[in-house]
Amino acid sequence: MKIRYSFALLFVLLLTSCIKDELPNAECDILSAWVEGDQYADIFYNKSQMRLENISASEKEVVFTVRSLISMPKKLPVHFEITPGATIEPANGSEQDFTKGPVTYTVTSEDGEWKRQYAVAFKELNLPTYKFSFENYETVELYGNYYHEFYEVDQSGTHHNIWASGNSGAVLVKTDSKPEDQPTYSTPNGYAGRGVCLNTQDAGSLGHLFGKPIAAGNLFMGKFILENVLVDALKATEFGRPIDRVPVRVTGYYKYHPGAVFTDKDMHEIPSRTDEASIYAVFYRNKDSEGKDVYLYGNDVLSSPYIVKKAQVASLPPTDEWTRFEMFFEGDEADTQILTSQGYNMTLVFSSSKEGASFEGAVGSVLYVDEVEVSFEELETTDAS
Repeated sequence: MKIRYSFALLFVLLLTSCIKDELPNAECDILSAWVEGDQYADIFYNKSQMRLENISASEKEVVFTVRSLISMPKKLPVHFEITPGATIEPANGSEQDFTKGPVTYTVTSEDGEWKRQYAVAFKELNLPTYKFSFENYETVELYGNYYHEFYEVDQSGTHHNIWASGNSGAVLVKTDSKPEDQPTYSTPNGYAGRGVCLNTQDAGSLGHLFGKPIAAGNLFMGKFILENVLVDALKATEFGRPIDRVPVRVTGYYKYHPGAVFTDKDMHEIPSRTDEASIYAVFYRNKDSEGKDVYLYGNDVLSSPYIVKKAQVASLPPTDEWTRFEMFFEGDEADTQILTSQGYNMTLVFSSSKEGASFEGAVGSVLYVDEVEVSFEELETTDAS
């Protein structure tokens, strides 16, 4: 048994996206991607969007956001930084037609033994809808375990992977598990059609060893960075997606049942506390004074100085019936110029344990969410007369 846990610990600490580090020259990742040339700048909202840095090893897509697909050239060169010694096909920097959909790139490790495919795509900013019914999901396999990933679909059928969860981190301590065994999964018993089930779980012996004894179910707009799970857990959740409108209100439906025993990060029982669910949203500036990208993480998602507005459900009482919730954004006014240049991000966050990021909560807490809708300020129109 000691050998098994020692191996598991070594495996997690030395995790890469393709293989174990003890195999030399076998990595096959895209680390960054960019479009080169001022002649292409006009298809983006700003030049910083021409480059994507620090692409996570858990990513399967590389997505550039553009003003309009109609204005894109038929041939566009994309450049990549890949792991040392690896090769990429189609050729790095070669011109490809992205107007017909994603282009698949294959990265091959230096030793030729490992390959990884990425879908490189250009997509317009507009979300497919601001009403989220959570009907769309796919089943993903990772190290023999399976979990659900949620996505949205626009009128043209294009997938938008705006949602993330901690599932890819939770499965590292499991064996032969199904999607319904994970902290966040799709349930057929939603308010209307399918919905989301988020549940707080014991993180197992490995989680306890690292002082992360529970895994709360969560779903949020943003990215989950698998490499940071054990290095800096609060930096594993990168909150926010670009938005071109000012949010006013969020409504939806929920059910909630707290777990029986509330524990702190050391798994000490606190009889005086009862677990609570959490639903909130944040609207924030995504560039600093020097034009560098800004994202919010678990340590500052509700406290960052870049936050302009935020909304939070004050209370989510336990209920076995689908119950409507509503929250309003409060804060400062948005800058029209910053808004039109895509200078704001928004995130929506759902969690089965309010203090789950600090590994406090109750195992067995369950939150169901469905039919979530975001309302926005009306866009101003210019009088042409």
